[in-house]
Amino acid sequence: MSDDGIAVVIVTHRSAETIELCLKCVRAADGVVQIRVVDNASDDGTLGVVQRIAAGEPRLKFVANPDNPGFAVACNQGAQDSDAPWIAFVNPDCLIERDTLARLRARAEQVAPALIGSELIDEDGVLDPAARRRDPDFARMLAGEGTDLSIPSNGDAVQRVDAISGALMLMPRTLFDAVHGFDEGYRLHAEDLDLCRRVREAGGTVAIANAVRVVHIRGVSSRSRPFFVEWHKHRGLWRYFSRFEAPHRSAPLRAVVAMVIAMRFVVASMRAWWRSVN
Repeated sequence: MSDDGIAVVIVTHRSAETIELCLKCVRAADGVVQIRVVDNASDDGTLGVVQRIAAGEPRLKFVANPDNPGFAVACNQGAQDSDAPWIAFVNPDCLIERDTLARLRARAEQVAPALIGSELIDEDGVLDPAARRRDPDFARMLAGEGTDLSIPSNGDAVQRVDAISGALMLMPRTLFDAVHGFDEGYRLHAEDLDLCRRVREAGGTVAIANAVRVVHIRGVSSRSRPFFVEWHKHRGLWRYFSRFEAPHRSAPLRAVVAMVIAMRFVVASMRAWWRSVN
């Protein structure tokens, strides 16, 4: 195996709508030597699509979890089942170009060791604000300074940021192993923020390659379970706060943050219910 080969890990859950096109893009991408699809209990034909493609693609192996242990667990499974020196985590609704991963790898080597992502756009070319973010600051949020974590591009080829989106991440395996992979205590959402923060705490760089753009068809697998998504999104926020901020905050502030996160969950769930019936 080459010293710069890339293992692509794709976690699926009810991803039949996009997984075939995603895999077509990944199979054609430069530098990809291994493809691992880890499925979390899909019941919509996702596995049938993956099995059919795997029959003619020796680089592709898949793991079919009988239940849904969460995104972080599945990412770690895919990483552990491969051994290429670079790992790319690609959402099943991301459509990479032939040179996307090779370009990201080249940029990552400029600021090594690095976890790097790309600009993300939807089918209409609208930028995804989650592509580059600041760390959540819960005290600032409570002070009324807003919850928007996104930051603009500074125009640099490689822009150092606090966090990037888990929709597309590339990093050297040595760095992934050094931080012990994803924290499996997260089920869905905030695990990317957590990984980015631990990479920086370990002395690595988190960055975005501003000139590299990838189409991301957001929310394909989450549309069918909005309440499940909202619950784990807010649970993930609380875990992140508990891990990184709570030890440095007063007990009253911790209680207020817990209450605000709970209230936000209730409001978000009501909105999800309203959308589902209208």
